[in-house]
Amino acid sequence: MTQPANIRRIFGTDGVRGTANVEPVTAETALKLGRAAAHVFKQRLPLPRGHGRHKIVVGKDTRLSGYMLENAISAGILSMGVDVLLIGPLPTPGVAYITRSLRADAGIVLTASHNPYEDNGIKFFFHDGYKLDDAIEAEIEDLVFSGAIEHIRPTAGEIGKALRIDDALGRYIEYAKAAFPKGNTLEGLRIVVDAGHGATYKSTPCVLRELGARLTVLNNQPDGTNINLNCGSLYPEAMCAAVKETGADLGIAHDGDGDRVQLCDEHGTLVDGDDVLAITGLDWLKRGALKKNTLVATIMSNIGLDHLIRQHGGEVIRTVVGDRYVLEAMLRDDLNVGGEQSGHMIFRDFATTGDGIVSALQVLRIMMDTGKPLSELLKTFVKFPQIAVNMKVREKPALETMPDVLAAVKDAEQTLGDTGRVLLRYSGTEPKIRLLIEGRDAKQIRALADGIAAKIKAKIGA
Repeated sequence: MTQPANIRRIFGTDGVRGTANVEPVTAETALKLGRAAAHVFKQRLPLPRGHGRHKIVVGKDTRLSGYMLENAISAGILSMGVDVLLIGPLPTPGVAYITRSLRADAGIVLTASHNPYEDNGIKFFFHDGYKLDDAIEAEIEDLVFSGAIEHIRPTAGEIGKALRIDDALGRYIEYAKAAFPKGNTLEGLRIVVDAGHGATYKSTPCVLRELGARLTVLNNQPDGTNINLNCGSLYPEAMCAAVKETGADLGIAHDGDGDRVQLCDEHGTLVDGDDVLAITGLDWLKRGALKKNTLVATIMSNIGLDHLIRQHGGEVIRTVVGDRYVLEAMLRDDLNVGGEQSGHMIFRDFATTGDGIVSALQVLRIMMDTGKPLSELLKTFVKFPQIAVNMKVREKPALETMPDVLAAVKDAEQTLGDTGRVLLRYSGTEPKIRLLIEGRDAKQIRALADGIAAKIKAKIGA
């Protein structure tokens, strides 16, 4: 009997994720996922992309539970007659690149990104390095629960073989360096790197040193339990302080799997994803390199970004929150630059997914080309005042059932016109409603926010 979809569902917005050794992130489920994924990719590509048998790349970040999941998911893949290429700790974008580079049929990375070490997750990539779409995830998930492939048991010489790829790190370093203009260097720059004890602990320092930068490296000694622990892009204070202490030109902080980045300028001022989008988007627009003169951002990006790009003849299109939705829009409209306020940046000319060091190199290239410090580049981007209100609620009725709240939102939108915006949505994970208002006048948007919040509190406030 088919189980209800809400019970069966193990894939979230970014693969499978949860507490390690608790369902669905267990060795048992990882083994089943390995079997299901091997079957699906084998069926989609009847002939292996490379020589010999079908093969799947498996990489991971630096979490203790990575050993458990790596062995379990590999066993599942091997049991279906598909080879496994083990590449060890490498950033998520590195796994995507190695999957393409080795002509594998798919790639898997074991990571929970910015989550604490006790969590872990499983992400899948197509052979081309792009994340799976919902339909393929559903197909894999159905096989995990249906038992439809239980009878498929290759034996003897048909069982898969596991191979350790020793040069994966070197391949990724060379790939990342290729995102910086050939012949140019970072000589003369002093950079602080906070690797967050994560997957970038070797790769980012190597890339920057080989391009000529002088480095101060923080948090590059992972022990399996210290990934993201008060460090990295979630806790950039140490990076900012080190930049000021050492007189560095720039700070770079990664999350656990290296697909996002936070920067700080030479004064230790934090630079978020909106800032990076503004700096790079404007530069690419002026150079004629921004496809269709269009940048992709999410609904959370500051409205000042739209005004800046529009002033220079470009356009910003917005998606819901999530790098997969940014990428979907980029693929749909054939665009090449997009990202999130959180530091997930996608430069499709160089990468198929968010890549923290590739993103940082785009800013570094502009600094070297212009001879301007990062603080100077930031002056072109004027952020609009922004107020975010997160309110606990006792229930989550459809917004359409609260006409007085919607009327207050509409009045605020009319007051702001095209110089501001209002965003109201429920949290997907907490009993909260989130209100975001932007506009040119801080006092005005505060008054508007208070008015809407009062209406919400009277209706559904906890």
